[in-house]
Amino acid sequence: MKLITTLILAFGTFFSTNETIAPATVNKTESQVTWKASKVTGEHWGYVPIADANLDVTGGKITGGSFEMDMVNLTVEDLTDEKSKGNLTNHLKSDDFFSVEKFNRSTFKITEVKSTSATDYTITGNLTIKGITKAVSFPAKVAVAGKKMTATGTIKFDRTHYDIKFRSGNFFENLGDRMIYDEVNLDVKLVATI
Repeated sequence: MKLITTLILAFGTFFSTNETIAPATVNKTESQVTWKASKVTGEHWGYVPIADANLDVTGGKITGGSFEMDMVNLTVEDLTDEKSKGNLTNHLKSDDFFSVEKFNRSTFKITEVKSTSATDYTITGNLTIKGITKAVSFPAKVAVAGKKMTATGTIKFDRTHYDIKFRSGNFFENLGDRMIYDEVNLDVKLVATI
């Protein structure tokens, strides 16, 4: 009888341990990445579809994970004129910006997670754009409701670190009001079932 009890406890521990370290299923239709870039005369924004994503969750807290962005299908949402919208979208996909024919995916992989509470995190990871990888850190909020976890945060990066120098004031002179600022924001929302 003791042997059976021991086996039951051992199997219970094994399965519960495996359950806590399994990656959470990220719902790609509920999740999204919004990009925003500014210039002297205003700003533009749009979406980058999530191609793949996972979150590692242990004890109800994020411990790791990654997501991939589909650069080929990025969109521009602030322009209503179809011609202007198409021109900007195509320009962003060109070698002046993201070179999507050569680099169709951008990725972020978590390398370190610190949490000061159940909802407040600092996430550090490797952001790869155009084949160039740089470490970035950003604050994130996590909310859990039942089996649903929602993680949100804004990744801010300097585009020139990823060989995107078009109309950068750090590389070109006399741009005037045609200058585009170097900082780009990615507002990330990942919704997962845990």
